[in-house]
Amino acid sequence: MSKFAGLLLVLALMVAGCAADQTDGADTSTSVPPQLRQVNLGDSYSAAAGVQPLVEDSPVLCLRSARNFAHLLASARGYRLDDVSCSGADTADFFTAQYAGVPAQLEALSGDDDVVTVMVGGNDSAVYTTAIRACSDVAPTDPGGSPCRAAHGAEYLDIVRERTYPSLVRAYAAVRAKAPDAQVLAVGYPWILPAQTGCYPTMRVAAGDVPYLRELQAVLNRSVQRAAEQAGATFVDMSEVSEGHDACAPAGTRWIEPQAGATGAAPAHPNELGQQAIAEQVAGAIS
Repeated sequence: MSKFAGLLLVLALMVAGCAADQTDGADTSTSVPPQLRQVNLGDSYSAAAGVQPLVEDSPVLCLRSARNFAHLLASARGYRLDDVSCSGADTADFFTAQYAGVPAQLEALSGDDDVVTVMVGGNDSAVYTTAIRACSDVAPTDPGGSPCRAAHGAEYLDIVRERTYPSLVRAYAAVRAKAPDAQVLAVGYPWILPAQTGCYPTMRVAAGDVPYLRELQAVLNRSVQRAAEQAGATFVDMSEVSEGHDACAPAGTRWIEPQAGATGAAPAHPNELGQQAIAEQVAGAIS
């Protein structure tokens, strides 16, 4: 072997030895941490009905958007997401299959979950959709008055207090039991209507019935908060931050699309701006 060849061999052995030393003494603290697991449960507000695109291969009836707040949160935080939210879901669908091929939402949970996001309650007893529809039906009879309150009084409030709230307590207790080590975040509903007057006929609610439906939504959100906190969940309040971003606000400002002229989301549902706002509030509540 020539001196030159011998020198190359020595250098090669030295480099290999250095590499081996570095590997043997590697600092494992720089290794990539395990990916946290997030599960998203809930209804059309959680699924982001009408916001495109849909999650590939998801059940069509669920209208589950790839741009809902859970997907935005998971993308920003690097979570491994299992999204089982589904339009039309109520708390009963946590326990039983909503549709063929759409199993009970609680089946997605396990003891390995780190973060669980939940947005549900508005569909229980169909209370909010029924109230919106009923108020829309009677609004033309007295657009400046409160024909819905006159016709229904405390009916819808009583349903939330007497039927929705106990259902929420049961649902959140079951979520906690299935995911005991996760941080559970119960998301409240952003304001659909402004505090006063409204924007008839864009939102088909008589001026005097706007505070009536706001009161109903406030009672629903308080019911979600009480039930969630009773189960040790974190309530994410959307009421303050969503003020001024209701369905009567102009495009580019509103987070909720109106009944007439909705674009980018289902009527009376959060658009992509709304979903982004929810994602930011949830992110801020994660400990």
